[in-house]
Amino acid sequence: MAFGVLTGYAFPGVVSFWNSFQSGTTNVPIAIGLILMMYPPLAKVKYEELGDVFKNVRVLTLSLVQNWLVGPVFMFVLAIIFLQGYPEYMAGLIIIGLARCIAMVIVWNELAKGDTEYAAGLVAFNSIFQVLFFSVYAYVFLTVFPSWLGLKTFTVDITIGQIAKSVFVYLGIPFIAGIVTRFTMLRFKGKQWYKREFIPRISPITLIALLFTIIVMFSLKGEYIVRIPLDVLRIAVPLVIYFVVMFFISFYLARRIGADYAKSATLSFTAASNNFELAIAVAIAVFGIGSGVAFATVIGPLVEVPVLISLVNVSLWIQKKYFGSPEQIAA
Repeated sequence: MAFGVLTGYAFPGVVSFWNSFQSGTTNVPIAIGLILMMYPPLAKVKYEELGDVFKNVRVLTLSLVQNWLVGPVFMFVLAIIFLQGYPEYMAGLIIIGLARCIAMVIVWNELAKGDTEYAAGLVAFNSIFQVLFFSVYAYVFLTVFPSWLGLKTFTVDITIGQIAKSVFVYLGIPFIAGIVTRFTMLRFKGKQWYKREFIPRISPITLIALLFTIIVMFSLKGEYIVRIPLDVLRIAVPLVIYFVVMFFISFYLARRIGADYAKSATLSFTAASNNFELAIAVAIAVFGIGSGVAFATVIGPLVEVPVLISLVNVSLWIQKKYFGSPEQIAA
């Protein structure tokens, strides 16, 4: 992160270089980084067992409530409390809250040793909800609710097709690659070879792609982070509160309904993460790349990355403290 900020600030030409690979509202290097980052975890998913995810109605219901009721409302409240004097930043924060995570949560879950099958199932479920309801949520939270409170309203004209395109790029491609890889390799090489030989070879791709993506993201906005740090901080404070509170509430509720560590971690990271790729794409497409709305959505992942990486370590500590070590659990 520090290297990315320093590069973007000291060498402004780096920004032009990365932006030269822009296609519409999609930054191709970031998209490639995210796809490569998610491929190894999705190749590990036992897709033949994915149906079991939806048998636990309580965990699935809790995930839906956290993602599509608690999360958007909580982010809306934080945006009103901290940013009502900065309406464009407020709108950007609200959009982040509406864009439920379908990408990097796969990586946080992997690092925290969460349940891979549950992560894939919940992310797939979120992606369907996102395609169907994001436009409706955007209208309600940016036009209807602010008008009730006497605040500035915004109109977001985004179609289901545009949302579906974003979901396909950031989730569909690595999902398809993971499915094809697993079933093809299992058929020709067998389960033992796949687990002991292939998976260890591709696993490092996740961390390499994560580091690459972080460097690109932070270098793109290095100048802003150094030049207007107070605005960055103003947006960062409610985001940090959101990520931390959603994580701990979800972990607590998951344990209360009897979920084991792996499922609790998965549910917590799914609820605490956001789809910054979609949020940025919507903000740029609707309000323009130079808008305060777009700036706020760009700050989103810059805050999410360090906070969620920290929460990965917190999650592993919770595992040892309250669930026992992996060896104890296995025993």
